Amino acid sequence: MASALEPIPLAVTDGNALPEVLHACAIRVGGRVQGVGFRPFLYRLAMQHGIRGWVCNVAGEVVLHAQGRADRLQAFKADIVLKAPPLARPDAVMVADQAVDSDLTDFTIRSSRDGSADRAHVPPDQFVCDDCLEEMADPQARRFRYPFTNCTQCGPRFTVIDRLPYDRPNTAMDSFTLCPACRAEYDTPADRRFHAQPLACPVCGPRLTYRVSDQGDRQGEEALSATVTALEKGAIVAIKGVGGYHLCCDAFNAHSVKTLRQRKHRPNKPLALLLPMTGRAGLEWVRTLTRATPLHEQMLLAPERPIVLVPARPETALAPQIAPHLDEIGVMLPYSPLHHLLLNDFGRPLLATSANISGEPVLIEEEDVAQRLHSVADGFLHHDRPIRRPADDPIYRVIDNRARRLRTGRGCAPLSWTLPFTLRQPVLAVGGHMKNTVALAWANRAVLSQHIGSLESPRGKETFQRVVEDLQALYGVEVQRIVHDAHPGYPSSRWAVQQAHSQRNKEHGAVWHHHAHASAWWLESGLETVQEEGEALVFTWDGIGLGPDGTLWGGEALLGVPGAWRRVASFRPLRLVGGDRVALEPWRSAQALCWQAEHSWSHAPPSDPLLRLAWERGVNSVESHGVGRLFDAAAALTGCVTT
Repeated sequence: MASALEPIPLAVTDGNALPEVLHACAIRVGGRVQGVGFRPFLYRLAMQHGIRGWVCNVAGEVVLHAQGRADRLQAFKADIVLKAPPLARPDAVMVADQAVDSDLTDFTIRSSRDGSADRAHVPPDQFVCDDCLEEMADPQARRFRYPFTNCTQCGPRFTVIDRLPYDRPNTAMDSFTLCPACRAEYDTPADRRFHAQPLACPVCGPRLTYRVSDQGDRQGEEALSATVTALEKGAIVAIKGVGGYHLCCDAFNAHSVKTLRQRKHRPNKPLALLLPMTGRAGLEWVRTLTRATPLHEQMLLAPERPIVLVPARPETALAPQIAPHLDEIGVMLPYSPLHHLLLNDFGRPLLATSANISGEPVLIEEEDVAQRLHSVADGFLHHDRPIRRPADDPIYRVIDNRARRLRTGRGCAPLSWTLPFTLRQPVLAVGGHMKNTVALAWANRAVLSQHIGSLESPRGKETFQRVVEDLQALYGVEVQRIVHDAHPGYPSSRWAVQQAHSQRNKEHGAVWHHHAHASAWWLESGLETVQEEGEALVFTWDGIGLGPDGTLWGGEALLGVPGAWRRVASFRPLRLVGGDRVALEPWRSAQALCWQAEHSWSHAPPSDPLLRLAWERGVNSVESHGVGRLFDAAAALTGCVTT
């Protein structure tokens, strides 16, 4: 009878010869072990150590039967963690003795089995690896200049998965039948594409289409060439990527950048850059345009390939409208084969901003892009590999000499971590209003979704609902309790209350906005033992959030621990006028600050004369402690923002 599952020791034996006696064990590996080439890795490892048996996916884990000489079996078990593929994150390896199966003569990869997905770690999308880039550049290779090249160590994951286990029939690639050459690679253990689920080539895989309304479609290499030509002529092109479309134009063409801003109705917010990888370490353009530190460069080259906010060099060839009045710019490096091909052919940086209506989730469907952005883009570069869920680019910043994630997205979503406690029931946290994400938690695990965006629009609400359902389906977890912001006007709060009322098996509970900020800091800072060591003083500063006293907080000092925060200090309140428009028009905060301080503002923009009267009488006016509104006022008073 098999013994109880226990963590295996990770020490290799001394290698002394042992009698030719076979031993067998069952091994279960959890963590990020799907979508990272883990089963092919185990196959090769078994061949190396002379191990017989089999491996298969079961929901989110990998299960093995392994048998061989005791010394070889011990070394094999140790190497499962010590030599795991670069993208794998095995965090739980369990072993149990098993009876030897005399019928096993080799090691095989078996078909996946169904099972509970609640232990799954859904793999994020991966940047294209060096081996695939080298192959793309080889004129003799089958995938020369193929924009959808991938292998077990790179390519789309989260954005193409339909369900677990991670097998090709359970992905968006199921509609692309492998050609004989790709099938041979997929079935050959020694090949780096052995069981690479998004496997494709020019014969059997996705294809590009370039479309302009008054011209015929261009396909394949012609589509790529037409896109580059359009960009060189100053056009704005909507380009389909891994997690959605980007609006792209020449970052050196001031007229194109200005036109994009006008068409997208985005007058001031900074826009991101996509830089070619040339020169030493692929960072020549980064070093030409920015004052990136080694930490910035490390972040840019991280597996997420995020947008990183980097100090800008003065007087470069970049269009000044990229990030007006700012001394830093958001830059990222190409992460897909298509991006590499485009940038190599174009030869200089591209502006690459999310293809959406401002504040909404990034667009992923060809029809939606054509309909909603026909007045923004001059041309469209589509492809026929479906995107199952939107995933905007993640954003990072250096704060206090540490890399800080400002937005979760493609390459790092879904973000998973272990909780320092165990939940009694599965919980869904539905996030805020303007920059929404949602989190699903069960047992001692929590998973954060990709960035969704504002819930103001119908599409924002639709995507929110879709992400909520998607997370539960992917992980096989049915939510029993929903927690939401205490502000009753947030769409996410109203949705949570409606769900709880319409489904009797669901509970809901409100969380005070700034208590949530403080508790998030507590968890992210790793202070699991803070309750034993004492209370924490946390400064929670933002734009706005409803407080327990019914006023709008935003400049608070909270003392305590999660679940027991108390307010010990706050910024003096500022009476604002204009309702929700205050957050979008910084001059309103500046004007209110001047009125309250009894100072004149000679450069105040023209406004309705009745505005002052409304402010004095408290009509459409609220008092706020928000530090964000003070920053808005400072930006307007110093001339950084004039609208």
